[in-house]
Amino acid sequence: LYWDKKNSFKKNGILFIGSSSIRKWKTSEYFNYKSIINRGFGGSHISDINYYFNTIILTYEPKIIVLYAGDNDIAGKKAPEQVLEDYMEFVGLVQKNINQARIIYLPIKPSPSRWSLWGNMLETNKLIKMFIDSDERQIYLDTATPMLNTKGRPSGHLFISDSLHLSEEGYVLWSGILKPTLDSLIY
Repeated sequence: LYWDKKNSFKKNGILFIGSSSIRKWKTSEYFNYKSIINRGFGGSHISDINYYFNTIILTYEPKIIVLYAGDNDIAGKKAPEQVLEDYMEFVGLVQKNINQARIIYLPIKPSPSRWSLWGNMLETNKLIKMFIDSDERQIYLDTATPMLNTKGRPSGHLFISDSLHLSEEGYVLWSGILKPTLDSLIY
């Protein structure tokens, strides 16, 4: 990867992987850990992450993987069960190749622009959570519910003008939820 040619990275770090919600997250500004690697890429499905596993995950031999994906999968008309299967394949790849790695899954977010898909997204989140709950190496970290307002709709201020991608306030929320879990795994 171009980034790797220009920068060094340490193995056993924290790898952020997933779609544009990861790519746009200024992770090194929100987290002060020694080794943070951000390899999000826009439009990605979990199946894309699986396809590029050796290049975008295995290369780094991460200690912790923070994954946000599934949003584009549902928008791309995949059924919740298919997204679960793709996630299970991802976990299998991690456990086969980097057995010690912990996986933190951030559920599909409720966004105003994809609100019509929220039913399928919520079902996907529930299926993945049930799978995660059966394995102590995985953590389901609920970043989705806090994004809903008192009426059960997405809080608009958490998104930029496209009503899909997170605003700075959205990233502050996600970072605040994630940091205690990362701290507990690192220290």
